[in-house]
Amino acid sequence: MEQPFRVCIFCIRTFIHRVLEPPDDVKKLFQDYSQNGTMSMDGLLKFLSKVQGQNNAKEDDAEVIFNSLKHLNIFPRKGLNLEAFYRYLLGDLNTPLSPRVHQDMTAPLAHYFMYTGHNSYLTGNQFSSKSSVRPIKKALQNGVRVIELDLWPARNIKSVVLHGGNNDVEVRHGGTLTTSVKLLKCLRAIKEFAFQVSEYPVVITFEDHLTADLQEKVAKMVTKTFGGMLYRPEIDGLEKLSPESLKKKILISTKPPREYLETQNSNSPHKSEKTSEEQGG
Repeated sequence: MEQPFRVCIFCIRTFIHRVLEPPDDVKKLFQDYSQNGTMSMDGLLKFLSKVQGQNNAKEDDAEVIFNSLKHLNIFPRKGLNLEAFYRYLLGDLNTPLSPRVHQDMTAPLAHYFMYTGHNSYLTGNQFSSKSSVRPIKKALQNGVRVIELDLWPARNIKSVVLHGGNNDVEVRHGGTLTTSVKLLKCLRAIKEFAFQVSEYPVVITFEDHLTADLQEKVAKMVTKTFGGMLYRPEIDGLEKLSPESLKKKILISTKPPREYLETQNSNSPHKSEKTSEEQGG
């Protein structure tokens, strides 16, 4: 295939782009499902069904393949020639692994590895980068099923006083120079992109550094944002629930904040007694 390139203002050179010769078995397949050197849409559908094992292949699937090759000069009007067919076999639409899930997805959720994000809201390093919903959206589009959000009281008290509402809870990497992003924006982004590439459940892990009143506010935000998408624990808990039964559900995973646990420990009578004994001893 010839393709011209402009070398300078006055000169144009033509380079010949050579395509690897298709092997004999590819030529044989093409001959079996083509007529007069052209593979029609019907021929391609038969190939997808009988050779590729795509028994549910439809005309739309064949049309997608046709459209992916139209920008090439090798594409004839009535169908694929040998070179176009060979390019399809080597292209992104003919992946070696099926995109369909073939594993048993009915076992308990704890039996599976999950594609997990860490500090899913950071655009760069964990010390000084910006926080944004963009990395969350990108992660979900890449198939990530666990999103981590660090919850903190808002640093900008003036914004809370002026705007009120949900502005007093933000997502950021505590103890660093990273910027913050509002929790509600993160929740809305998760809702929009959670199931675009996979129907299997999304787990949001909250690293909680909030006071009790802010925790209550977050609970209301989560409930209102996700509605019926939110998984609500039942008596049996998660032990018997599978990825299959949790399709298009969002799960919340969290634990009491470290600050709360430290306060509880400091107020524990056992710790006070132990401290007194140590001081007396």
